[in-house]
Amino acid sequence: MAGSEHKSIPAVVPQTVQGSPSLPESHRTIPVPHSLGFWRKLLAFSGPGYLVAVGYMDPGNWATDLAGGSAFGYTLLSVILLSNLMAILLQTLSAKLGIVTGRDLAQACRDHYPKSVSFSLWVLCEIAICACDLAEVIGSAIALNLLFKIPLVWGVCLTALDVLVVMFLQNKGFRYLEALVIGLILLIGGCFLLEVIFSKPEFAAVLGGFAPKLEIVKNPQMLFIAIGILGATVMPHNLYLHSSIVQTRKYEQTPAGKREAIKFATIDSTMALMFALFINAAILIVSAATFHTRGQNDIAEIQDAYKLLSPTLGVGVASAVFAIALLASGQNSTLTGTLAGQIVMEGFLNLRIRPWLRRLITRLIAIVPAVIVTILYGESGSAKLLVISQVILSLQLSFAVIPLILFTGNRKLMGEFVNARWIKILAWLIAAIIVVLNVKFLLDFFGVTGK
Repeated sequence: MAGSEHKSIPAVVPQTVQGSPSLPESHRTIPVPHSLGFWRKLLAFSGPGYLVAVGYMDPGNWATDLAGGSAFGYTLLSVILLSNLMAILLQTLSAKLGIVTGRDLAQACRDHYPKSVSFSLWVLCEIAICACDLAEVIGSAIALNLLFKIPLVWGVCLTALDVLVVMFLQNKGFRYLEALVIGLILLIGGCFLLEVIFSKPEFAAVLGGFAPKLEIVKNPQMLFIAIGILGATVMPHNLYLHSSIVQTRKYEQTPAGKREAIKFATIDSTMALMFALFINAAILIVSAATFHTRGQNDIAEIQDAYKLLSPTLGVGVASAVFAIALLASGQNSTLTGTLAGQIVMEGFLNLRIRPWLRRLITRLIAIVPAVIVTILYGESGSAKLLVISQVILSLQLSFAVIPLILFTGNRKLMGEFVNARWIKILAWLIAAIIVVLNVKFLLDFFGVTGK
């Protein structure tokens, strides 16, 4: 069982006992002086949350949000809100695991589970990363096609160059990578603020959309999109990513230092995820206000949304702004996806190879399937593939969430930082919701429950 071999907290904290740290080239490279005031210390800790938030606004979200908004209006805003609240708690637990134990979630699974279980979890996680990257690279390729008429296959191949960007920025310093990601997030947010202004939604209807409705569970089509939104929002690989990149900060390795690191990491990720909530909600709001209100209920293709935005809204730049935000979103997501792939492969398999080769391998695992799918299905099937990829992510989510809850609820592993009772109850409730929704979806998908 997890943590059964540890007799006290110090036995799990030193990295010399457990092995090399996650992302060794960036581990504890950003100092956080103890003398800093609150705001400067918050600034020093800020960054990892935004890298995680990128996964909550990637092109997979666009496909599900566009489909949900055009088909069902503002109804699924409640699913976006619920998913975001779930994400805030789960990412907080992920950061706490990394800060307290000095191990990311993948390493913790390798440390405490039998090899067969750890290997199975790695395979499932790689499937999730492939599904995620499928959405990201196809989204980037669509944006390049819309803006510059670059064929989809070539666009997918171009996204592999993010490996070079990650290598360059990590060598210069992890802060440079964070700065690029935050800059692209601000660009996406600015673009969608304009789109919301252009689409002129009814704000009373928007507010009503944030209230949960039983119809979402009863309607199989609505539930399919809802689970896609859940999979697009709470991403399994983000839990592995966050538990690693919080360790880039050089905080004091004392109970007080770790408690402070947890506090600032929680603030960082919560602020970043609230920004992601705005962007996800904005995509659905724009789709609902532009298409659903005009009876266009089947706009799921990103290309269709691009072509129709300007003529429908009567704003010439609306389509171009949409495509620019899509390109920024896709590129941002492939950057963080490359990091997540490296962390997962390193953590589960304990590989000891050169960083550039490790990144190249993890990138090819994701890029090759995307190229094959793009060649086979081309432009016509891209939207369906984007939505299906997010459903796959949701189906894989339990296999990351349950170990995370078990580890952070283990007193022998976490010591005084073990989850409080109310957090345990809430976390298991979230896990139960995820499992029940997925079972309901599978029963509907295979026609077991009928229509």
